Amino acid sequence: MNIVTEMSETPDRSAAEAALATLRAWAETATPAEIAALDPAMARMLAPADYPALSRAYPEDFTAGDNYRASLPDLQNGPSSLIRGAQQLIQHVGISNFRLPIRYRSREGGDMRLETSVTGSVSLDAEKKGINMSRIMRSFYRHAEATFSFEVIEAALDDYKTDLESLDARIQMRFSFPMKIASLRSGLTGYQYYDIALELVEQDGERKKIVHLDYVYSSTCPCSLELSEHARETRGQLATPHSQRSVARISVETQDEGDCLWFEDLIEICRRAVPTETQVMVKREDEQAFAELNAANPIFVEDAARLFCEQLLADGRVGDFRIVASHQESLHSHDAISVLTQGETFAAQSIDPKLFNTLFHVG
Repeated sequence: MNIVTEMSETPDRSAAEAALATLRAWAETATPAEIAALDPAMARMLAPADYPALSRAYPEDFTAGDNYRASLPDLQNGPSSLIRGAQQLIQHVGISNFRLPIRYRSREGGDMRLETSVTGSVSLDAEKKGINMSRIMRSFYRHAEATFSFEVIEAALDDYKTDLESLDARIQMRFSFPMKIASLRSGLTGYQYYDIALELVEQDGERKKIVHLDYVYSSTCPCSLELSEHARETRGQLATPHSQRSVARISVETQDEGDCLWFEDLIEICRRAVPTETQVMVKREDEQAFAELNAANPIFVEDAARLFCEQLLADGRVGDFRIVASHQESLHSHDAISVLTQGETFAAQSIDPKLFNTLFHVG
């Protein structure tokens, strides 16, 4: 029978020493899991009284052998009794933004090695404490030297699903893709850099391959253009329409059947929809041409979403898609935005509160 008596006063050192002795006596027969379940910090308190003095010099010659590694504590693979909080399935557990150079192939057949930020995650069953996150990196590194393809990502995803014994998994790779762009009239060329992310998602046994692209363009307000013309015609007043740098984030699920959807193909789809892409190398004749191009293609943010949609619907390599457009107004202190989705992959009732804050192109 356990009897708990209420202390009438603050315990002194003698009482604390007695309590610690009681804990140590209990710990001699308790398992590590029982000790950790009582309080994970308790293990450090239960060192025996004759605990040896510890060396503070780094042991450069020490080698961790198989037996030593097997003896190391592994809390993340501990029993479910160690779980803190609700014993609930976690949809995504993993690591974000580990970087390494990955080799990509261009549509013309050349290779380029680009710094790539990788995010990898798996689902975690309700009865599992956690995962060994370094296994995600180790699994990915086994395939890091191969030229990119979705098949390579699938092999990496298969590896860390097996290593971590998980059902669902996701890999995302972000990088800046260079593409040489010609000026409008001068004949100069320069490199435009496109923020691209690739995603491979497996959920409930179904895999989806997704490409995200940020396309940066100039949007001239159609209303402002007409008002400027009205001022010129009726009052002889010089006026200029407002335009602004704008960003569309195009996310597409690629189809397994048919030809490859190259990065360059998706960029050209966007350019056909909205041709006023921001320029790289510009002389005076190019600047004049860009003004003419904007006047020929005035565009509201609603127009942008539908024009991108029109081009994506016409390409058989594209499945479900989402268009998020932001016109960062020079007239207003706020932005004009639109979101258009096609299919179930990107349908959502809730929007990330910071979504539109990420649609800024930093020069």
